[in-house]
Amino acid sequence: MENLDFEDRRDELFSKLENKQYRSLKLTLCDMNEYDIAAFFEELDPSQLAMVFRMLSKEQAAEVFANLEVQEQECIINSVTDAELGSIIEELYVDDAVDMMEELPANVVKRVMRTATPETRNLINQFLKYPENSAGSIMTAEFVDLKKYMNVRESIARIRRIGEDKETIYTCFVTSADRKLEGIVTVKDLLLSDDESIIEDIMDTRVICAKTTDDQEEVSALISDYDMLVVPIVDMESRLVGIVTVDDVIDVLEQEATEDIEKMAAILPSDRPYMRSSVWELWKNRIPWLLLLMISATFTGMIITSFESALAAQVALTAFIPMLMDTGGNTGSQASVTIIRALSLGDVEFRDVLRVIWKEIRVALLCGVVLAVVSFGKILLVDRLLLGNDSITVFVALTVTLTLVITVLCAKFVGCTLPMLAQRLGFDPAVMASPLITTIVDAVALLVYFAVAKLLLGV
Repeated sequence: MENLDFEDRRDELFSKLENKQYRSLKLTLCDMNEYDIAAFFEELDPSQLAMVFRMLSKEQAAEVFANLEVQEQECIINSVTDAELGSIIEELYVDDAVDMMEELPANVVKRVMRTATPETRNLINQFLKYPENSAGSIMTAEFVDLKKYMNVRESIARIRRIGEDKETIYTCFVTSADRKLEGIVTVKDLLLSDDESIIEDIMDTRVICAKTTDDQEEVSALISDYDMLVVPIVDMESRLVGIVTVDDVIDVLEQEATEDIEKMAAILPSDRPYMRSSVWELWKNRIPWLLLLMISATFTGMIITSFESALAAQVALTAFIPMLMDTGGNTGSQASVTIIRALSLGDVEFRDVLRVIWKEIRVALLCGVVLAVVSFGKILLVDRLLLGNDSITVFVALTVTLTLVITVLCAKFVGCTLPMLAQRLGFDPAVMASPLITTIVDAVALLVYFAVAKLLLGV
């Protein structure tokens, strides 16, 4: 059958819905991927959503439900019966159910928990107790466990018996009687071994795992560094309690990258997509940093005010203030973004601070010299000769270019050290990004500018 996604079938789906061709619509949905069905559902009205959702099979409904945004999930929960809701919850993987519980309103959560079986309810409650953004909060308990005394034939039979409801069956985990993790074995190992081979003889005991309290970013790093498909999660007593799969890690990476981008843009992180965020929410996320940066920017105004007499004596200096401040802010931002990304990837640690500073100083000198040469030529050729501004002298040009070099050096230093210092103190390095560094560098650039002007021009 032709492989079409939601975008290819959009007109067809809405045409069948509008013309009440429900049987044909149901058959079309059965042939679609759950992610594409979820994309279709997100464009439906609440009244249509519940009706179309009921067209799906029990298994497909759970998969689609897990891919929906929390608003659509809440709409469906409020539209289905307790029996239907209980069926959905039982079909969901535990990590998907936990993610949903963390987003839904309290009254909706109570209803969901009431319809779940006692076993599922206890498991969800257990997961909800783990710290936010920890390995325990994103893991799932649906994994295949084997015993080391089992043979290959018995192991494959167990996978066939319980594997349908597991998150993954490719990697199986060997546990002891008290659930301690002893090794791993893949389906490939099983298929390529004799039926009578014992698991203990073919399992890999060099298991890389994480603890329930480890940060979710550390789990992501394990999967990235060791090219793993799944990471076993153990408790403080080395008992296997869950797994984190690569699809969970992709969600974590997307979430963490979004948070870093928002922080680097001086915005408080939000869990809601842009189009689903109200004007009020966007205002609340943006105004705190804007107020802080506005107040901090008054320092630059104070510096300019304190040097009014110098500017009055050399009015030409005023024209170059924006260029110096912008260049300083841009170079500082380059350094900070580079270091923040290196910190997040684990390429740089605080102990590398001296090496980082030395490297950035050399980069700053190269950048500063090139910018100074170009600026010097531009000031004399364009500002003085072409524009006929006789107040711009060689010493004015030297003042600007020398300030430019020093500003670039200071900006690179501030841009590379502040994120590392923030991480050392336990803060998110992304906070020390463009807006804050720009404000600091602006003040430094002005102080350097007027100091150099006083030295060379005697103002």
